[in-house]
Amino acid sequence: MTDIAPAVELAGMADSLTPAERYEELFVAVQMQRVFVDSKTFVDCVPCREPQAILDDYRAQRDAANFDLGAFVHANFSPYELPPKAFVANPDDSLAAHIDRLWPVLTRQPREHPPFSSLLPLPHPYVVPGGRFTELYYWDSYFTMLGLDESGHCELLRSMADNFAYLIDTYGHVPNGNRSYYLGRSQPPVFALMTELFEQTGVHPATDYLPQLRKEYAFWMDGGAELRPGEAHRRCVRLADGCLLNRYWDERDTPREEAYREDVETARHSSRPAHEVYRHLRAAAESGWDFSSRWLDDPCRLASIRTTCILPVDLNALLYQLERQIARLCAVEGLRRDAGQFHDYAERRRAAMQRHMWNDVGGAYFDYDWAIQRQRDNLTAATLMPLFVQLADPRQAARVAEVVRTRLLAPGGLRTTEVYGSGEQWDCPNGWAPLQWIGIRGLQHYGHQALALEIERRWLEIVSYLFERENKLVEKYVLRPCTEAASGGEYQRQDGFGWTNGVTRKLMQEDPGHQANRCRAGRCRPD
Repeated sequence: MTDIAPAVELAGMADSLTPAERYEELFVAVQMQRVFVDSKTFVDCVPCREPQAILDDYRAQRDAANFDLGAFVHANFSPYELPPKAFVANPDDSLAAHIDRLWPVLTRQPREHPPFSSLLPLPHPYVVPGGRFTELYYWDSYFTMLGLDESGHCELLRSMADNFAYLIDTYGHVPNGNRSYYLGRSQPPVFALMTELFEQTGVHPATDYLPQLRKEYAFWMDGGAELRPGEAHRRCVRLADGCLLNRYWDERDTPREEAYREDVETARHSSRPAHEVYRHLRAAAESGWDFSSRWLDDPCRLASIRTTCILPVDLNALLYQLERQIARLCAVEGLRRDAGQFHDYAERRRAAMQRHMWNDVGGAYFDYDWAIQRQRDNLTAATLMPLFVQLADPRQAARVAEVVRTRLLAPGGLRTTEVYGSGEQWDCPNGWAPLQWIGIRGLQHYGHQALALEIERRWLEIVSYLFERENKLVEKYVLRPCTEAASGGEYQRQDGFGWTNGVTRKLMQEDPGHQANRCRAGRCRPD
């Protein structure tokens, strides 16, 4: 585990201000005038000198007739550049070997921290997703860890375990990623799942992380105990019947700094106050599903987003898992009163989810709109999370399995939603590795092995198909065997890619007879 002294030293190295706070009107000008094609580029830049001097010079020069904002920015900031890596797909490598060779490329080592960078320093090596995502991400990392375990990187698993413990101890929660502009939000709380993995792989006993699990729980439940029926505070909502459930949230109600111009433009298309739209956009970013028709009133209008009005199935299932894990570990440590208390929390949450999120007519779990006190009717792959954490009963699991088979099963695996044409990346026709893993494992927990294996077979088919033709793994896939780039959202499809590598590496080991184990980069089978 991380020593206290180095942790304090690292925390002192982190910039206390975000790029928007530090560069003020210069930041707005750079983002709104699109000096960089990708809004994330500027917030990840490193200043070439003291930021206040840069800002003072900008204020002194900006009104000159010949002032060139782009030239000024490039003279004063250094965009992040990936470390040079001579990585070329080897046609003799299997897909598993290709993934194993990628881990060092995606691994970042603790270095001297660039002064005034948005990057939050970490004490140990970590794996990034790839492409534009050059920092550690919270829920991505759990799925990446599955592959690291399969590839035998126990030391790297241990390093990442201690990095997450450090983040919780330092900031009170795991940020979306280790950037200052991500500190207002987290991501789906999967640290409890990580601790189970650490224990299973012999990295650390899960009890070593009990203090951090309790701190993370306090973050998600802050203010919940004091709420009266119908009230909400931060991530907690007390329903009219007294049930306490959770939503996604962000501490800020300003445009996301890494997508500043995009958020400003989205808010302009809404009749609501801009700060309300910004909060909903940020909350959706905390969900990891940024963006999806799941959060929208009009599935084709991002400006209709209302994330904080929605109690998500998957978030509450993960918090149920967190409560159960804390209860179990407290019992191991002999803390019987605490174990009983967290067991009660978990059972109350389970009962609330069964009451408000289970739809017996539809045979699936649906998100709940607490603002209008009505269950939502848009089926999503999140319906499988209660199976993944074993919250459902066998009858419910059988109903969910049938709905998945008839409505969410695509030629390439598990659909995210049923909505086409939204323009958002967490909708059809795209598929995502983490959802495949959640669905497969959830179905297996209840004995629906044939459907689980069918999802697994189809997913490995599209991953290996693209690998054979383009020599790479990517962030998201069109759910059919093709080379078409999955689209939607605010940026182009990214190569790399951490969670695809992790889930695929794990599934290949579990299905050694699948063609994915025999494919080679650039060597196409006949279509």
